Amino acid sequence: MLQSAQSTNAAVTFFQTELSRLGPQSPPTTWSVADANQYCRLWARRSYENFTVASWLLPPPTRQDFYNVYAYCRWADNLADEVDDRETSLSLLAWWQQQLELCYSGRPAHPVLVALQQTIRRHHIPSTPFLDLLSAFRQDQCVKRYDSDEQLLDYCTRSANPVGRILLHLAGAQEEANLILSDQICTGLQLANFCQDMSRDAAMNRIYAPRSRWEPYGVDEEMLLAMQPTEQLRSMLAKWVGDTRLLFDSGRPLTDRVPQWLATDIDLFIRGGAAVLDAIERQQFDVWTRRPRISKFQKVQLLGRSLISRLFGRVRRVRNVRGADA
Repeated sequence: MLQSAQSTNAAVTFFQTELSRLGPQSPPTTWSVADANQYCRLWARRSYENFTVASWLLPPPTRQDFYNVYAYCRWADNLADEVDDRETSLSLLAWWQQQLELCYSGRPAHPVLVALQQTIRRHHIPSTPFLDLLSAFRQDQCVKRYDSDEQLLDYCTRSANPVGRILLHLAGAQEEANLILSDQICTGLQLANFCQDMSRDAAMNRIYAPRSRWEPYGVDEEMLLAMQPTEQLRSMLAKWVGDTRLLFDSGRPLTDRVPQWLATDIDLFIRGGAAVLDAIERQQFDVWTRRPRISKFQKVQLLGRSLISRLFGRVRRVRNVRGADA
């Protein structure tokens, strides 16, 4: 039975325990689909509140598939970030990819992949987005700096965009135009996270802000790693935040092209990403003194606004159809 972690350290300890129990060196265990589904469901529900809120909006037949995809992503992310040794992490990611490949040509042993195999078959999801995520996680083990926006955006196509593409498959809405709009939103969410976590990433010797963005403002690597809110850093971040907002604007038309349940989730994700950027701006682009956060009350407000917006949008569309018929 999974138990809730009360802190980051507890979450790391919990994952290490699960890795010992279910990792490549553990004794083989046969999992039924029902037990594997329950494992993914419990794993997802113990995670972040914003995921829990989003899952409430899903239609019941799709909810388990969402849990299975989330558990896959969470395990892969932990194999990349919660293992101290780089070579060990790369080896574990290779093992995880082998388990994924068995979803398409065999019988995986890990409960997350046993459950995911059913989702893949049910929705005809190709292996590419799952493999792309693993590619990005491997890159994080080796690449700590980016010279240009093009390099960083290439990373985002594998670290963030695959999640949106998988969700479109779950909704049966994977048209090419939808995929492009989804990529804009997912890249925006990834960049908003990079803006929010510049101090946290620097503490791990990671700088996601491309060199081409900070050099024009007189920012250098030493300044970024020092994690002090200089005027140069704030000016650089202000420009990055502004450009990231444009991605959310570009992707927003997707909410009118997908089923209602996914439209509400997408609207909520966009509002959440914009709220992170707003929080950064309210702190005058100082993410080093204090990490910008969205409070529980703000999350509830975002959900309410999203639901109201989608409801009124639906009413307007019905009225327009009726007016056209008249």
